[in-house]
Amino acid sequence: MTQITKDTIIADILEIAPESAPLFQSIGMHCLGCAMSSGETLGEACQVHEVDADEFLTKLLAYVKQ
Repeated sequence: MTQITKDTIIADILEIAPESAPLFQSIGMHCLGCAMSSGETLGEACQVHEVDADEFLTKLLAYVKQ
């Protein structure tokens, strides 16, 4: 599996782990198919949505490992 970091593009994360979509939606990232997701990193998206990127990354990695 490709390593997911704060610098990973949202669309790439969803390609690696499509089951993670509900986790993104739970913090207000509803436009997962929009143009921004194909060019925005996890860190950038967290900043825009006022979410702590480190905390979200930890949750995401735990969620993907399930």
